Amino acid sequence: MLNFKIVFRVLGFLLVVEGVSMLIAMSISAIYQDAGLFALLKSALISIAVGSLALLSTRKAEKKIGKHEGFVIVSLVWVVFSFFGSLPYLFSHSIPDLTNAFFETMSGFTTTGSSILNDIESLPNGILFWRSMTQWLGGMGIIVLSLAILPIFGIGGMQLFAAEVPGPTPDKISPRIRQTAKSLWIIYLGFTILETLLLWAGGMTLFDAINHSFTTMATGGYSTKQASVAYWSSPFIQYVIIFFMFLAGTNFTLSYLAIHGKFEKVYKNEEFKYYILFIVGFTAIIFSGLLISTQLDFELAFRDALFQVVSIITTTGFATADYLTWTPFLTIIIFALFFFGGSAGSTGGGIKIMRVVLLMKNSYYELRRLLHPNAVIPVRFNRRAVSDQIITNVLAFFMFYFIIFFLSTILYTLVEPDLQSAMGAVATSLGNIGPGLGNVGPAENFHHVHPAGKWFLSFLMLLGRLELFTVLVLFSPAFWKK
Repeated sequence: MLNFKIVFRVLGFLLVVEGVSMLIAMSISAIYQDAGLFALLKSALISIAVGSLALLSTRKAEKKIGKHEGFVIVSLVWVVFSFFGSLPYLFSHSIPDLTNAFFETMSGFTTTGSSILNDIESLPNGILFWRSMTQWLGGMGIIVLSLAILPIFGIGGMQLFAAEVPGPTPDKISPRIRQTAKSLWIIYLGFTILETLLLWAGGMTLFDAINHSFTTMATGGYSTKQASVAYWSSPFIQYVIIFFMFLAGTNFTLSYLAIHGKFEKVYKNEEFKYYILFIVGFTAIIFSGLLISTQLDFELAFRDALFQVVSIITTTGFATADYLTWTPFLTIIIFALFFFGGSAGSTGGGIKIMRVVLLMKNSYYELRRLLHPNAVIPVRFNRRAVSDQIITNVLAFFMFYFIIFFLSTILYTLVEPDLQSAMGAVATSLGNIGPGLGNVGPAENFHHVHPAGKWFLSFLMLLGRLELFTVLVLFSPAFWKK
């Protein structure tokens, strides 16, 4: 039987965390004396009050989280956080209706980066800071944050970690999940601070530097400017953001190893090698295409190509150029990148590099098995044989991913008759990328989308952020049986 009391208790605790985060954003409003001050204060008090009430009413809950409770908590927390996270937008009238406010917040917490805002610079600084903070919190995972604190309440967190990081091989830096969460967050915070200092030194204001560091490390892509990173023509700023997008799309376990001097394990990691190979290969193709088809100079063509490839493959979604104005061949290449994603154990969304590599290897070895039917040819990754269970899981993930993409595109054409725009909107939401194709490309946004379409895309964002299975399992009748 599902332990609903512990579900409400954990959600209550996390709501208090969200309320405290709103108070931090409120301090920014206080510094700038803007219109977001009371909106953030009111939202924080409501979130803390509801969370505290849930904690008080479940004091006698059995402090045990099983697999079933883990799946329910992880799925529900993004929805609950997005509803309460919408309050600052609603109370400040920055986004006056619930549909748009929820879409913007779900896009934030899932680090998708799709937006409905047409005049970002007009928002109060405190609200802009909260908008960026939703991505920063969602980047490493609200659940992973809670793992370092929940044990204080006598609640084990391993089940939450398994549901939050359902990739093929979720690495653990430490056998103790609480220490793992702390290590991840220390690295995450350290990279955020370092990027902030570099962007500030490069010419951004401190406020813009903090916000862009939040959304870069989260691979989220929200900007304080309507023109995104293209607002700054500085090569230094753009290369700094490229570097930190690359780091954010890398398995954080590798960052931990590199910081501790274990470089051999980093450069021998097979996923990391393919991650670099894909970036270099696709950058070379697009760079060559831009030199042939445009009048851009050598350095700018290279920078635009590299920035867009890293931004899309890591699912960050920042833009310095409108790839829809490039030749159709280059636009198709960019769209293909929608189906890659960052490394497993990174803040990036999408399918993940590891799954792509395992699928490619298994397909190649299947051809070899046809030629040598009696040979035992296991799929190897990082010099280890990959179990049949993991291969089956990867194949099932691909099947579900593309069936969902196909069916969702068909459904979405009911509210968006343009097929290119429908494919782009579905792919970017499911992959947590941000910009899409057609009328939701990098030069446009989602403001014009029908309300039903926004709720549907919000659900796809959640599906993509939790890598399908965590959410889909809740729709299985077997899940709810005793």
